[in-house]
Amino acid sequence: MQQNTELQLSIEHLFRHESGKMLSVLVKLFGLSQVEVAEDIVQETLLAALETWKLRGMPEQPRAWLYRTAKNKTIDFLRRERNFRSNIAPNLAGEATRNSPPEQWLDAFFLETEIEDAQLRMMFACCHPAIPAESQLVLMLRTLCGLSVRELAAAFLLPEETIAKRLYRAKEKIRQENLSLEVPSGAELSPRLDAVLQAVYLLFNEGYKSASEASVIRRDLCEEALRLGDLLCRHPAGDLPKTHALQALMCFHTSRFDARLDAAGDIILLEKQDRSRWNRALITLGYEHLNRSAVGGEICEYHIEAAIASYHASAPKFEETNWKSIFYCYDLLQKINPSPFLALNRAIALGYSNGAKAGIEALLQIRELETHHLYHAALGDFYARNNDPVAAKPAYEKALQLATLPAERKVIGVKLDALKV
Repeated sequence: MQQNTELQLSIEHLFRHESGKMLSVLVKLFGLSQVEVAEDIVQETLLAALETWKLRGMPEQPRAWLYRTAKNKTIDFLRRERNFRSNIAPNLAGEATRNSPPEQWLDAFFLETEIEDAQLRMMFACCHPAIPAESQLVLMLRTLCGLSVRELAAAFLLPEETIAKRLYRAKEKIRQENLSLEVPSGAELSPRLDAVLQAVYLLFNEGYKSASEASVIRRDLCEEALRLGDLLCRHPAGDLPKTHALQALMCFHTSRFDARLDAAGDIILLEKQDRSRWNRALITLGYEHLNRSAVGGEICEYHIEAAIASYHASAPKFEETNWKSIFYCYDLLQKINPSPFLALNRAIALGYSNGAKAGIEALLQIRELETHHLYHAALGDFYARNNDPVAAKPAYEKALQLATLPAERKVIGVKLDALKV
């Protein structure tokens, strides 16, 4: 039973990494208007792998197996759908495909450089200005990153039905306007790059603090976000300070993964983490990207969030964290793009910087988070730090009532039990 579970997790991990790549190659082949054809072939490939590998075990080179199967299923499709090239996708794969059987030219599409190029093109195509802005992100996260409608709904705090409608509208727009995969240049690039970066950021956030009950951290999502960020950093279209700022932010956060959970999978809070388990190579890489993000005069929200993460990464102990600088950063973020959760983080930083009483006063000024467990948990923390267990108890109880994930409920329950009332 355990072996089957481990195989299932390995397969899911591989699928998460490779499905977007395969889809990008096939969309480059067929055209963006035929994205559903590409999705069907990818789905058939993944189902074939699932059925075969459960019977025979994973092959020695599972990634190569997937791409070989995807290529074979593409050949079968082109033979089966004889009118596809002439009526549906007349420009299929360009001149090289016109007078040759697909076995002779499909391999070129699955070269590593072609895969990266196709995926980058797909990222920018999903953020085409003709596609409604609210649909761009869900299209990219669904097609390229493999997030489910449920996961997308959780990430955007929206009903699943709304997400499904946005995906439908995006695909309809692609079909109606026959949008291309070309990466824009000049003035057309910046708006699309901003949307691409936001999608990568949201993908990382969903992995870093998953809405799934099965796992607090979803490393596969975070690793995919890091990979996409690296792809952007290395390409002339994305090699800009804000891209490196986002990559720095993700590197700093990812460096703490091994210390965030104990052997049983329970959450270890930042102040209790074993910092010797933080990944120093990723922290170093984070600083490299942070330095590259400092070129020019542009400062965006990714720069400020990366700075916050760097202060945590550089602190030898929790008690030596530069909370005054972190508070300044959150204060600046709140002025640029105010939100209740930024106000929450600002209040927490203030509490660690200026004392528990200051944190309580700042938290009590926030009105929009009364129904969120993190707000009440933070309030309970500062009441406890202020030696007021009588006030901390109802705050923790409210947090426990509002929390939905078992791992989070367990953390709050431990804090509640530790109070001496």
